Amino acid sequence: MDDEGTDEGASATPVRTEVRLLWVPDAAAAALARAHRLLDPHETARADRYQDERARRLYVTAHVGLRLLLAAHTGTPPEDLRFTREPCPGCGGPHGRPTLDGVPGPHFSLSHAEDAVLYALASAPVGVDIESARIAAGGDAVLRRRTSRLHPEEQQALAGLPQSRRSAALLGCWVRKEAYGKGLGTGLAGDTTSHPVGLATVDRHRLVAPPPGWTLVDVPAPADYRAAVAVRTPATTGVRLDLGRLHLGPTGPAVTTDRASPR
Repeated sequence: MDDEGTDEGASATPVRTEVRLLWVPDAAAAALARAHRLLDPHETARADRYQDERARRLYVTAHVGLRLLLAAHTGTPPEDLRFTREPCPGCGGPHGRPTLDGVPGPHFSLSHAEDAVLYALASAPVGVDIESARIAAGGDAVLRRRTSRLHPEEQQALAGLPQSRRSAALLGCWVRKEAYGKGLGTGLAGDTTSHPVGLATVDRHRLVAPPPGWTLVDVPAPADYRAAVAVRTPATTGVRLDLGRLHLGPTGPAVTTDRASPR
């Protein structure tokens, strides 16, 4: 991972943040075989509402994987985990960050797109997002609509790039913005123009300070995807990523880990 995004002045005890990638084509069969036993009635009903089988498979695989990850952290059987929502910091409604109900455990976030699922777990509020480059397939209209929801500094940075690079740069900025919104608990329903998160490290010409109290990191992703994680951190503390892949085999989950990366 490129070290250009390392925050200056980060302490020696950064917030450890697990980031796990689950590749749906490899995991779907094992997840679907477990779904009837692991998912709760709300998850099952939501899965059944999907008309598109590929979307249903993605949802089920993502949520079975989440339960198995959290079970390993809490010692609670995955089928016994219950979820709730914190109050939204914007309106107070019951649709803020997801959290475990009645069981102490890590903060967590989940995102999925196409064939990829990404999880983040940390001791502090965290948000993660992954997107496929195909979201830009709508052409100039999609680019203009998304660009209009960026902070003026981000719009200016995009405008300064060659036309051929703007679509990828917008995607890199967008995943940072959505990860931050998930970390806050507002998602994209919040004012996305108020807080600059900057372009992704590979796209920007200068570092952009993250929103106060947060660290944003661009996460390695499969080809044609972009991903980012946002972690609430004290001003002098960075983030240490523990990167890995989650595998759902016939005997249970397994994780292969990449090298940890300080940010």
